[in-house]
Parts: sequence; C-alpha cells; structure tokens
Amino acid sequence: MSGTAGEVYRVDWLPGTDVLHGTCHCGAEHTARDPVEMWTWMLGHPEGHRLPERTP
Repeated sequence: MSGTAGEVYRVDWLPGTDVLHGTCHCGAEHTARDPVEMWTWMLGHPEGHRLPERTP
C-alpha cells in the first residue's frame, strides 16, 4: 500500500481504557480495541470511511 505525501493518520489511546481512537486524513473517525483492526481500517481507505455529518 502506498500513501500520498501529506496524509496524516492519527491514533490516540484513551487513557483508562483499552480503546484506540483513530482519525484518518479524510476526517473520518473510528474506535477499536485491537491495533491491527485500527490500522486495517485506516489503510483500507475508502472502505468503511464515513465522514462526519456537517451542519451548515
């Protein structure tokens, strides 16, 4: 898999839990307990990615 320069993927661990919170370069967000699941989701772009609804 190859990425485009400038793409930023962010994974944060939620302290006090076993939960990871990921944010893709497209703005989609996902939570998971398994790091492999998290990275599979992130690198599987655009499958499973739904952008947050924006209110005008």
